[in-house]
Amino acid sequence: MAVKTVQYIFNGTTYTLTKNTSTGKYEATVTAPNKSSYSQTDHVLGGTVKATDEAGNTTTVDQTHATLGASLKIRVKEKVAPVISITAPSSGAYITNATPSIEFTVTDSDSGVASAKITLDGTEITSVNKTAVTGGYKYTCTPAAALKDGAHTISVAATDNDGNTSAAKTSTFKLDTVPPTLSITAPTDRLITNKSTVTVTGKTDDVTSKPVTVTINSTAVTVSTDGTFSKDVTLKEGSNTITIIAKDKAGKTTTVTRTVTLDTAAPVIKGIKITPNPVDCGKTFIISVEVTD
Repeated sequence: MAVKTVQYIFNGTTYTLTKNTSTGKYEATVTAPNKSSYSQTDHVLGGTVKATDEAGNTTTVDQTHATLGASLKIRVKEKVAPVISITAPSSGAYITNATPSIEFTVTDSDSGVASAKITLDGTEITSVNKTAVTGGYKYTCTPAAALKDGAHTISVAATDNDGNTSAAKTSTFKLDTVPPTLSITAPTDRLITNKSTVTVTGKTDDVTSKPVTVTINSTAVTVSTDGTFSKDVTLKEGSNTITIIAKDKAGKTTTVTRTVTLDTAAPVIKGIKITPNPVDCGKTFIISVEVTD
């Protein structure tokens, strides 16, 4: 009897195969699913071939067949690499902790995340904690040793279960554990003046976290590129506390205070006495003056 039809049932669709007169085999072109087969049993998709002759006799073979079943198992692979997001420290951040918590996520909504590798300044961190999140994993780790002040770069690469490897994702941050320098050249501490304003001058610097901002009594002051600054401060009669704060980009601060007293009241001469009076020529006398201020 002659073969009437040959069908291939795959992923819910039935395909009718056409006989190739050159090979004598029945063939069809089938489009693979848009999703990976990794989540399926043995990471493969199965199918069924059904052959029917003119008399109506049917033979069916699926992936469980002892000899032909393996030929019906197909591995479908995605081509999209995992997505990496470095969440801490963020790129461009200034931090003060020499052993910061490093956090990143890797997601792959199809075949899933197989592995992730993180390096810090070119050296792999091997002790990494992993917790499941939607579509992938969240990873946390800390440097093996305390970092030195300055710039540091995290690099993360990941591979999914279908062998797609992402391009490395990097994040560069700066560590600054040292507060800025701050020197005040004027006024001197405990200055007493009769001028109603005093000029505060000084210089600040920070090796790692430039530029440094300066406030004088909570008012922002312009700092020149060389770190110098100057600002007039109005004084009230009596004691005045001037607070100068330098702050770097990592949030480290240095504070200097100056106490300046404004005294605009002239002294009062309340009494004068000369003893003895009169005095003999060539002799000494004592002058006594009572003064208040």
